[in-house]
Amino acid sequence: MYGDPATIRKILTELGDTWAVVGLSNNRDRAAYGVARVLQQYGKRVVPVHPKAETVHGEPGYASLEAIPFKVDVVDVFVNSELAGAVADQATAVGAEAVWFQLGVIDEAAFDRTRKAGLTMVMDRCPAIEIPAL
Repeated sequence: MYGDPATIRKILTELGDTWAVVGLSNNRDRAAYGVARVLQQYGKRVVPVHPKAETVHGEPGYASLEAIPFKVDVVDVFVNSELAGAVADQATAVGAEAVWFQLGVIDEAAFDRTRKAGLTMVMDRCPAIEIPAL
């Protein structure tokens, strides 16, 4: 419902290869860590966004989307649903092309708002599951 195959394909193959992963840290037990590794294996540049601003998978981290000094194509969101809408709004503000809410991250109002702002969006899906299927 929140990620038809055409939209998923568009984000993964057409909208650019720089992905800001919000919630990515060096905690190997978190899903963001493994998903970011898969994205890198498929040629995506992964930019960690976390309050700790840690370097992860060889990429320097930033404390916020606004702190990233270059264009981000896709914002992949690994925060709880209550915080996800604000991240989607920040993605719009920084000029991202798309927003991807991970499995279990659901905010229908943010989904509608982000799409109305002209961004492509997928919600409640995982790119690490979807990208190998392409």
